[in-house]
Amino acid sequence: MSSDIASLSVLVSGVGSIGRRHVSNLRTLGVQQLAVSDPSAASLSAAEQEWSVDGIADYGEAIRSAKPDVVFVCSPTSLHVPQALAAVKAGAHVFIEKPLSCSMEGVDELCRIADVQSLTTMVGSNMRFHPGPRKIKELIDGGAVGTVLSSRIRTASYLPRWRREIPYRESYSASKKEGGAVLDCIHEIDLALWYFGPATVLSSATVPAQSIGLGVEGAAEMLLRHDSNVLSSLHVSFIQHNWVRSCEVVGTEGTIVWDLDRDFVRHRLDMYGNDGALQESFPVPGGWDRNRMYLEEIEHFLSAVSAGARSCAPVSAGKLALQIALQVRGSK
Repeated sequence: MSSDIASLSVLVSGVGSIGRRHVSNLRTLGVQQLAVSDPSAASLSAAEQEWSVDGIADYGEAIRSAKPDVVFVCSPTSLHVPQALAAVKAGAHVFIEKPLSCSMEGVDELCRIADVQSLTTMVGSNMRFHPGPRKIKELIDGGAVGTVLSSRIRTASYLPRWRREIPYRESYSASKKEGGAVLDCIHEIDLALWYFGPATVLSSATVPAQSIGLGVEGAAEMLLRHDSNVLSSLHVSFIQHNWVRSCEVVGTEGTIVWDLDRDFVRHRLDMYGNDGALQESFPVPGGWDRNRMYLEEIEHFLSAVSAGARSCAPVSAGKLALQIALQVRGSK
């Protein structure tokens, strides 16, 4: 691992499931100067014991005392932008878990300060580091199926079976402010924008999550027109009993079809030629495991920090995905 990365001072705010994953992966990448902040005394104590990190309950105090080069914001969504703003104002590079926020408040200011101070930012986009979407992006950019005409991107699963250590009705997913399927499943919006560029919403509709007793949207359909003229249809749901994650990209010279298994390891990625016949299949590399995409994601970010470079998913990209998500959340 790069000595530049290992020498960085890092603060992780929020040690829920994703925060704990990042702390563990930061240790794997050789980061030694590591502190965590969380209002929960139990969470702090557990992190201190497991990873020998400095635990500081108050986030403001953590910024002042730890003086981090880098801050990972893994707190509740409504705190993402306020905490990221405090980080960049202190001169720290910042990684923000998805979604960037649950409103546009403070987002432009965050983008402006980060740009003025030449700070590296990134919004959590681990699906970009999965072998499936990564290969799809490579095929699209390489013109493997000609000019892309349309796409269909889909994710569906059942919220009550997520994060079973927390009752789903008590999770942020159930929050009218922070939750709902559109914000929770914003990866699919991010992938569409990554594949095909900026887009506008042509139409959208949502379905309430009444079947699981929640007052948020449980599913949504989105139709996007990208500036590249690609038409994207997106479906997200956390009220469907069976698990689905898939993508279809239709081009002038062929079609890409991807289906991912719920273990995130097994998948089928096929490319069909202009004669309709299967042209090539792309398996997941041997030995690949689910955590690898998270590990590669933060390695990419920290490498960008060390090089003074832009990440592949800066806050400006997160802003575009959030704008679409908020517009869809307001639809009926």
